[in-house]
Amino acid sequence: MYVLGIEASTPVAAAAVATEGKILAERMINNKRTHSVNLLPMVRDVLADAGIDKNQLDGIAVCTGPGSFTGLRIGMSTAKSLAQVLNLPIAGIPTLESLAYPLSGQAGLICPVLNARKNELYSALYRSSGIKLVPLLPAFAAGVKELASILENYDEHIIFLGDGLGEYRTELAELLGDQARFAPDCAVFPRGAAVAELGLRLIKSGAGSDPLALLPHYIRESEAEIKWRERCLPNG
Repeated sequence: MYVLGIEASTPVAAAAVATEGKILAERMINNKRTHSVNLLPMVRDVLADAGIDKNQLDGIAVCTGPGSFTGLRIGMSTAKSLAQVLNLPIAGIPTLESLAYPLSGQAGLICPVLNARKNELYSALYRSSGIKLVPLLPAFAAGVKELASILENYDEHIIFLGDGLGEYRTELAELLGDQARFAPDCAVFPRGAAVAELGLRLIKSGAGSDPLALLPHYIRESEAEIKWRERCLPNG
């Protein structure tokens, strides 16, 4: 079984191909070019790297958010279009879960943080149980002080990772002191391999879904939605 994993919900664009017990190929780009430019060539190249044709795929996995509204739309439309054309099941993988997954097996708690703009972070909290993650807090948006206040209730070390550290690492360290731990730079960004591996597990178990049924998880409204509501529904 071969599963293509796609991540485009953050500034990173990534793709990978997984089969049972092995990651065959993976590519990641973290530059200023839009995902609409990077993603399809990356998918083409990662399939070539894996030595398979698109018609050999058994499923597609894609990150469903939270994250960049534009990136989510690009990633999900790419994955859903491929799944429809190739008549394949699709697996939606929460972005924060895919980010935390490579650290499963580590002692302590795992807290992925993504920059949500507006002085907020998208975050969640997981406990590692073998190679699985046990969710303790579902995905939410909060300011850094609010997040630290929530995490202070856990008397354990917490490993942070994600692009939110670029802006908030120092403040998290100051607020949480010795409780805070930070993943190395190579583990900070989402991995296409994690998306593919998690998707493989779901699709193999029969939990893949119809591409038309898969929806993004935004957590909060986009700027366009807020402005539309303010303009068109002034009393709403």
